[in-house]
Amino acid sequence: MSTGAARGTRERLVVVGGDAAGMSAASQARRLKGPDELEIVAFERGHFSSFSACGIPYWVGGDVTERDALIARTPEEHRARDIDLRMRTEVTEIDVAAGRVRARDVDSGAQSWTSYDKLVIGTGARPIRPELPGIDAPGVHGVQTLDDGQALLDTLARTRGRRAVVVGAGYIGVEMAEALINRGYEVTVVNRGREPMSTLDPDMGRMVHEAMEGLGITMVDDAEVTEVLTGDDGRVRAVATRDAEFPADVVVLGIGVRPETRLAEAAGLPIGAHGGLLTDLAMRVRGHENIWAGGDCVEVLDLVSGQERHIPLGTHANKHGQVLGTNVGGGYATFPGVVGTAVSKVCDLEIARTGLREKDARRAGLRFVTATIESTSRAGYYPDASPMTVKMLAERRTGRLLGVQIVGREGAGKRVDIAAVALTAGMTVEQMTALDLGYAPPFSPVWDPVLVAARKAAREVERQR
Repeated sequence: MSTGAARGTRERLVVVGGDAAGMSAASQARRLKGPDELEIVAFERGHFSSFSACGIPYWVGGDVTERDALIARTPEEHRARDIDLRMRTEVTEIDVAAGRVRARDVDSGAQSWTSYDKLVIGTGARPIRPELPGIDAPGVHGVQTLDDGQALLDTLARTRGRRAVVVGAGYIGVEMAEALINRGYEVTVVNRGREPMSTLDPDMGRMVHEAMEGLGITMVDDAEVTEVLTGDDGRVRAVATRDAEFPADVVVLGIGVRPETRLAEAAGLPIGAHGGLLTDLAMRVRGHENIWAGGDCVEVLDLVSGQERHIPLGTHANKHGQVLGTNVGGGYATFPGVVGTAVSKVCDLEIARTGLREKDARRAGLRFVTATIESTSRAGYYPDASPMTVKMLAERRTGRLLGVQIVGREGAGKRVDIAAVALTAGMTVEQMTALDLGYAPPFSPVWDPVLVAARKAAREVERQR
């Protein structure tokens, strides 16, 4: 007898994780099925639900003044919709065979089991925290949740010194470096790569490097942290590499994240090469009829390379939640995959990419050509036209678009969406040159920079055939 049958006709959905994927799934399932048909119980170990992790650097930097502005829906709002959201409650075990989860109250330590008919896993990702001496010292912060952001702000308020070291120069590292500059700190970024923003090719990352130095950030590239040094009080005082020490009153880890799948792995659920849960197109965990997963804890199909990837973005997590909620609520929806679109900024420099980098294309066994062009955001004669650089990758034999990277000032970043649509549609660079894009001098040159890059790429494809 199923647990649903034991309770009558009503089934129980259990959601593990109270942020984007999990609570979007719960909300969508509730839209499709009322409380008399579906009971929904959700567990969240933190203090906040349905929040924007992407907004944390802007909150820390002061652009967003109120923490609660980053909360899309409070626990009380979820409960008002008949979703039993249990905050400060961590799921510690999934018993797949028995169809139940064990949860622990974070504050009291009390534990209990909850049975499920359907399970959604939305445990997110955790900041990479390398095993280094001193890494757990007071003053060293990862930034993934609102709790993490609040802890960092509390440290900044207590700390007398004004020296900060950011370890890593990916999206979070770059954004946190700017946030700390805005807070009046002297900022050093220690980066293991040749250039910041490893999601870009190095030639494009060089422009980000120059922009960060223009903000007054000290960039240390090709360097790996070996130790976090502490003072007599046990707090962080410096970050050490093989060659140097960098004084620090606060350290922020911006190395990246890993899928938070330790709970799922312990339950015997399938884990991919990048550490994320493996699902089918309906976001159902492979091999498990009544278990779904979404958000930063899963791997997704890259539509360009055809390979599984881990791409932790809020846009994906919210889409996953809609698919999950539709399916557990009795409907049918799929998530076909991604092309890897992302956008960020350093001060007024906009940084965007979609599709494959050069090393991604090589790893996928693709032969390709590249084209890089310089253009402007508006007609060159129009006031405030700003420069931008567009780099495009195309498959050598077919001309299929493989990837685009854009670095420029106002109006540059969101142009990447043109390329994202072209990638999703499987267009060639030749086909892109005929796209009917909007034009007026305040918005674009007659030939949009993305189309200029496509024309150059198409010529290069033709030349090498």
